[in-house]
Amino acid sequence: IYSPRDTSKSYPILMTRTPYSAAPYGPDAYRSSVGPSQALAREGYIFVYCDVRGRWMSEGEFSNMRPMLNEASKSTQQTDESTDTYDTIDWLLKNAQLNNRRVGIWGISYPGFYAAAATVRAHPALKAVSPQAPIADWFLGDDMNHNGAHFLLDDFSFFSGFGKPRPKPTTQGPPRFDFGMNDAYRFFLELGPLANVDKKYFHGEIAFWKDETQHPNYDEFWQSRNLLPHLKDITPAVMVVGGLFDAEDLYGPTHIYRQIKKASPNTRESFVFGPWCHGCWARPNYNALADINFGPSPSRFFQEQIEVEFFDYHLKNQGTGNLPQVYAFRTGLNEWKQYDAWPPANVQTKSLYLHAGGKVDFDKPSPGSGYDEFVSDPAHPVPYTNRVSMGRGVTYMIEDQRFAERRPDVLTYTGDPLQQDMTVVGPIKANLFVSTTGTDADWVVKLIDVFPNDTPESSPDATAIQGGGRTAAFAPGTTPAPPLAGYEMLVRADVMRSRFRKSYEKPEALTPGQVTPVSYTLWDVHHTFKKGHRIMVQIQSSWFPLVDRNPQKFVNIYTAHESDFQKATHRVYHTPKSPTNLEIMVLPE
Repeated sequence: IYSPRDTSKSYPILMTRTPYSAAPYGPDAYRSSVGPSQALAREGYIFVYCDVRGRWMSEGEFSNMRPMLNEASKSTQQTDESTDTYDTIDWLLKNAQLNNRRVGIWGISYPGFYAAAATVRAHPALKAVSPQAPIADWFLGDDMNHNGAHFLLDDFSFFSGFGKPRPKPTTQGPPRFDFGMNDAYRFFLELGPLANVDKKYFHGEIAFWKDETQHPNYDEFWQSRNLLPHLKDITPAVMVVGGLFDAEDLYGPTHIYRQIKKASPNTRESFVFGPWCHGCWARPNYNALADINFGPSPSRFFQEQIEVEFFDYHLKNQGTGNLPQVYAFRTGLNEWKQYDAWPPANVQTKSLYLHAGGKVDFDKPSPGSGYDEFVSDPAHPVPYTNRVSMGRGVTYMIEDQRFAERRPDVLTYTGDPLQQDMTVVGPIKANLFVSTTGTDADWVVKLIDVFPNDTPESSPDATAIQGGGRTAAFAPGTTPAPPLAGYEMLVRADVMRSRFRKSYEKPEALTPGQVTPVSYTLWDVHHTFKKGHRIMVQIQSSWFPLVDRNPQKFVNIYTAHESDFQKATHRVYHTPKSPTNLEIMVLPE
């Protein structure tokens, strides 16, 4: 608990609950900074950091994404993250000196989940909550799985340390996992099938990994960890924050915002959607990601003009509290926009159709169109990045996709130069018509902004070089040169595991050779394709090692053998009867 030195008045409490340690511990050990930002630190708050149940110095047993209490669980489960937060607030009101009996909660990533969970059956003193990059569902869209496809690199890297047992309270974290190399593609290819994870590395020690392998489908284990159904009758004010280039939790912010808006319409809620990587709004000088510059610091604007206003108004009765319903940063034009809803109400839904000859436009396929095909080989999966690194990184979210376009197992479709600016907002729906010689397949769809070929070249010394690629993030405060001529900027991409095309609970095999519709959602964007730029769509069947390899055979992938992995020929159709397309929402210009 960090309290202001001035004891002449009372202060609100601003707390974060975290599984990542409330360190440093001890009566004479202090954090180097407190609060979400320096702007809020100067405002006068009692800042509280709390280890959640079962982590670090907190007693009890830890549970990942601890299920929320409901009528079915109340007889056997006595606590959840909401009740723990309630009890913590109750204790603080009695023991934190000089508090004004108003409490706010904020948190980024996993702490964002704890912040969102605190809104359920909230303590009466809890007046303002800001879930930032919050986790909502670990099977459908956050961190560990997207649309049922296993995000191997994140899952393995995270739980190899975080998942180790903590038998008693401690101030010491587990040692970092030693990969023994700096090439994730090579490491996970040499790993082989997922069954080798426990055999070679985890040895049964990582409890959550064992849970995952025993629950390959969206069963009660995963469903009980879905926070969204519990977000109703919310009494505190809520400000949800998300990053357009968040490689970890892009699903959670948009879905939590929409769920509260739907199930708790009387809640005073706002949504901030900026040009950030995971948690980058906490970096005051953040203004660029790889080759893309966002202008004057969007993070400092958020901290000083939005976050301070939100907490000061609800916890101190200062300011006007007149934040817009939605603050969204429009990439491409680099400007903040205000809306009354997200997605905005005045959008027009259009469909981008694929055509023969690698074309994409808004016209439906004509008779005589057919399909494009490629061979997908699990032994040579398409990499998710051109970088050579052990860490996943964040810059793949906007990485130049020319390295992928050169591969024979990536289909590329490009439109004509745009005659005027076009702004795409909200989620994107991919409607695929596909077939395969196998019985399962993954589908990765990418929406790409192709810059004109006459864009000025970047100077070689304008960017940091890592692993032979131009994808390192810029140091705070620096300004990158313009992107390379012909730069193919990734705007959004995501994956769908075909077995879950009808149901996440009851997967079904594909019938070899049969044309099959596969539809899924790519998470939200807010991007302007500028006049003269072209729209590109890429389709592939692997995104390795970000996503684990699909054997392309309908088996339990967690227990699959090397012999189960097989080549398959995939077809993507663009005919009047099977018109593969992307549904996008376009703002009127």
